[in-house]
Amino acid sequence: MTVRVTGFFLLLIAGVSLGQECAPKKYDTGIVCVCNVSYCDELPPLKKLDQPQYQVFTSNQDGLRLHRTNGTFQPYAFNLLNILNSLNTIQINKYERYQTIFGFGGAFTDAFGINLQSVEPALQEKVLSSYFSKSGIEYNVGRVPIGGTDFSTKGYSYDDSDTPDPSLSLFKLADEDYRYKLSYIRRARELNQELKLFASAWIAPKWMKTNHAFSGFGRVKDEYYQTWANYHKKFFDEYKKENITFWGVTTGNEPSLSMFGSNIPSNRFTIEEMKRWVGDHLGPTIRQSEYKDLKIMVLDDQRVFLPWFVDAVFSNETIKNYIDIVAVHWYWDDVILPFVLDLVHTKYPEKLLMGTEACVGDRVWEKGVELGSWQRGERYAFSVIQDIQHHFIGWTDWNMALDTKGGPTYINNNVDSPIIINSAAGEFYKQPMYYSLGHFSKFVPRGSVRIGITQKQFISSTAFLRPDQGVVVVLQNRGNFGHNIELVDSERGKISLSLGPHSLTTVVYY
Repeated sequence: MTVRVTGFFLLLIAGVSLGQECAPKKYDTGIVCVCNVSYCDELPPLKKLDQPQYQVFTSNQDGLRLHRTNGTFQPYAFNLLNILNSLNTIQINKYERYQTIFGFGGAFTDAFGINLQSVEPALQEKVLSSYFSKSGIEYNVGRVPIGGTDFSTKGYSYDDSDTPDPSLSLFKLADEDYRYKLSYIRRARELNQELKLFASAWIAPKWMKTNHAFSGFGRVKDEYYQTWANYHKKFFDEYKKENITFWGVTTGNEPSLSMFGSNIPSNRFTIEEMKRWVGDHLGPTIRQSEYKDLKIMVLDDQRVFLPWFVDAVFSNETIKNYIDIVAVHWYWDDVILPFVLDLVHTKYPEKLLMGTEACVGDRVWEKGVELGSWQRGERYAFSVIQDIQHHFIGWTDWNMALDTKGGPTYINNNVDSPIIINSAAGEFYKQPMYYSLGHFSKFVPRGSVRIGITQKQFISSTAFLRPDQGVVVVLQNRGNFGHNIELVDSERGKISLSLGPHSLTTVVYY
């Protein structure tokens, strides 16, 4: 059973703020914001306020979604009384600087394109605008699968010959690229010219594989390693013909899956196999091509492989020099503590760390979509803050839109997504996950630098200095009780904030 929230209750939830606010709809599992052809909430471009003003954007379990309020800094003196009362004081240090942020985004899967095509063009545009435009959450990173994934309607590669084709004479983009990816990528880039793309392969042609299957216990045969590298280059060639260029490429999505015989398409790479794949084939092929500036991203798998997998691969200096980024997925983050990220950063400070996939609803006990789940949005925000505090330069979500069942997926691997499209009703739902990611992507543009912020046990926090010298602070209260805090900038003064239970707050000031 669902209840649409209107009238006075809408104003109450929205904080009595005018403009394109959330049109909420309440489910037993939480609150979503409904968009249709005639209405969709919008987030205007960030307005630069003069000193000593600041802006606060709040989302919470009760229904606020990036709700904006303004305030004015108050004087703050570093005296004995304030030091003694510092339990609830969070200090910002703009001169303590860490990594430069690359960006935030999601993946252009077949499922995303299929769900977009299930609704009329005007509604498709609202989905894309919600993610990429200045009135949306301004994604500037996109992940593009090289061929099919588990979120396709079938397994497919770009050379599905019945017999081996080592020259790749039969290589061609799939119908799925033309129907579900290319046009939407182009439109996303029109909406945000800062959009950068990286590519990842799930599926190799069956004739390349030891088990002659897209999934299961299989890997690319030794004699086809160079063919597999050439296959990647041909992908970039074909996309370039479509006026789509790339910033990065991973060494392959989750190679560990095939070690366990998963039904998710994958290609196994042990440590030694990865060293040969990168050192003798992918690395030289990319660096000696017109795509030599592509960022090569190793691992594209879970934290559990850190730091030992990277240590082993980087033990060869030639291979290490080919790699620019360590790409990390989030799925085991709740059992693998983030200190492993610090170990990688400390040992290889010249190598960047980046989140390249995340989603919820993948576990047996939480399968599929939970409309309006604040807990899932809360998990996203906590992970982004934690990863950023441990040196990530960016964070990439998985499917940008799924249907109400969490698909389509040809292996029934139904999960959740920040936007859910209900084609039968001609509408889509913005989940709490969407707004959680927006608390970062909307306000932390490329080139921002993480800065110092004191940590409190009851609040998760991170802070940034934007290229335009604005300061962004993100604060999360996951507890059942509110907290009154003072955010202190020694050059500006203090901001008194009431962080409600289960809330996410972004503060911006100049």
